[in-house]
Amino acid sequence: MRVNSDNTQAINLNTVDPEDIGDVLVKIEKSFNICLDDTSFKDVKTFGKLCDIVVEKVKQTNSDSCTTQQAFYKIRNAVNSTISPPKDLIKPQTKLADIFPRDTRLQVIAEIEKEMGFKINLLQPKQGIVGAFLFVLLASLAGFFFQPVMAFIGLVVAAAGLMLAGKFGKELKVKTLGDLAEKVAKEHHIKCRRDAATINRAEIAQKIKELFTADLYLEPSVLTRDAKF
Repeated sequence: MRVNSDNTQAINLNTVDPEDIGDVLVKIEKSFNICLDDTSFKDVKTFGKLCDIVVEKVKQTNSDSCTTQQAFYKIRNAVNSTISPPKDLIKPQTKLADIFPRDTRLQVIAEIEKEMGFKINLLQPKQGIVGAFLFVLLASLAGFFFQPVMAFIGLVVAAAGLMLAGKFGKELKVKTLGDLAEKVAKEHHIKCRRDAATINRAEIAQKIKELFTADLYLEPSVLTRDAKF
């Protein structure tokens, strides 16, 4: 189970739930357009070995160009094509809240995603709402021993609430355009490059590390090449 980094000490790689690691591997596959099948991964014991396998599987021609910079240009072009903001507003340090007002946020981001050709996964519901529905979910599970009918209704309400909260959440996961460029560069590494036939191989291990640290609440210092799964 994932642990909130705000109130717990960072955990080590070998203490992470394998299912959570599996979720990150799926993101790696999607970002680099590769397949980490069981044959290639069964003997992987360290973080460094995983990075080596990803580098080996990526077949694009090497290029030294910065992927995060290209992600920023792609986002900038999509924003300009969609909402035509003042040119001086489109900078790495620009706050996303200034570009995406809350009242039109869902629609504008959907249009920008259409322009870019992939989901940027920028929005999330308020944590208080998620917490409330999770409480209802857990209470309903416990209630099956006493009031199964009411517990079932509670489960349905909690599941529907979480689904709707995820679909219509308006909270921003990152704060600035620069943050969003970094997010896109690690989650859609190939798709955000200007030339999808090229890749900067020197960036691959760092982007994998960023996915692990963001999703599993690991300190970057934990992810050495010798860190064991």
